[in-house]
Amino acid sequence: MVLSGKVAIVTGASRGIGRAIAISLAEKGAGVVVNYTSRAGAAAEVVETIRNAGGTAMVFQADVAKSAEAIALVKAAGAKFNRVDILVNNAGIIRDNLIVRMKEEDWDAVLDVNLKGAYNCIRAVARRMLKNHYGRIINISSVVGLVGNISQVNYCAAKAGLIGLTKAMAKELGSRNITVNAVAPGFITTEMSAALPEEVKERMLGQVPLKRFGSPEDVAGLVSFLASDAAGYITGQTIAVDGGMVCV
Repeated sequence: MVLSGKVAIVTGASRGIGRAIAISLAEKGAGVVVNYTSRAGAAAEVVETIRNAGGTAMVFQADVAKSAEAIALVKAAGAKFNRVDILVNNAGIIRDNLIVRMKEEDWDAVLDVNLKGAYNCIRAVARRMLKNHYGRIINISSVVGLVGNISQVNYCAAKAGLIGLTKAMAKELGSRNITVNAVAPGFITTEMSAALPEEVKERMLGQVPLKRFGSPEDVAGLVSFLASDAAGYITGQTIAVDGGMVCV
């Protein structure tokens, strides 16, 4: 298996894209740390699914927006597996509104989880990866971080910030065989997207050349590739998984 012997941390892995990524990495042979903030039962189900399929996983609760908890997450992974090879920064929240109506706390919350959370986790894991001369860091951005979106100024800013973080970290860590890439999903069918009004879904579908919405597994497949040695010469890139929705 292509990730046999490797250990991955996936933040926000209790549902949706994070869940699919955790399961995909485990299927490829990695030991997986399933991080969650508040959905303990869902996170436990992900671990159970991985173990029932013959994989190895553990669950760890941490709010990655808080530096001390991100450090504790990485320490727990190291204590369990003696190494951390792969970090997938997937944890994210939305607090949508027009900027004239957006509360300051909603701006802060989205930036804290979606962008600062990635910073906290990278900083916590970097020394281990530098010491081992190996690492794969994948940041889950979004197509709205490339093109923007109405009523999502906080989310767009955070996801665009992840792209800048990715480029900077790729240059900073590359000499130690650590790659850093971003994945930018388009419209992916998840629990959150399912709640959107049908007219919104139809309008968005009209922007997708492939004429279908993506699945969490579409994103997970790319992440698993970027986490593997087959992607060892790819770094600093942002790859959209969006059915052609954004061509830049």
